[in-house]
Amino acid sequence: MVWTDDKIKSLKKLWLKGAATAEIAKKLGLSKNSIIGKVHRLNLQNRPSPIKKNPPVKKTKAPAKKTSRIGIIELKLNTCRWPIGEPTDEDFCFCGAPTVVGKPYCAEHCAMAYSGSTKDSGTNDE
Repeated sequence: MVWTDDKIKSLKKLWLKGAATAEIAKKLGLSKNSIIGKVHRLNLQNRPSPIKKNPPVKKTKAPAKKTSRIGIIELKLNTCRWPIGEPTDEDFCFCGAPTVVGKPYCAEHCAMAYSGSTKDSGTNDE
């Protein structure tokens, strides 16, 4: 593929207008990847990605029953390992409620950890 002066001029013009790479490729009869590569080689101004990113998830303290909170030494195979607080805090602990079968957390914390997944809702009562 040979980049002619006319194609480079058209690329720059369309790029500055904000045309999408797919649109530019179609108009110039080239592939989208060739457009992206040429834009980088010409050091044209970067534009924000059109791909939507998920906002960062805020860390919150999990609401848990005070009676079920346990220390690391008290953790068992069937106790929820959801951390509560910061590891450097004096009152740092784990949830300690019965876990969902095959998961490290109780049903409430599984819902938080696995994006609202409620597929496994049974508890492991061992």
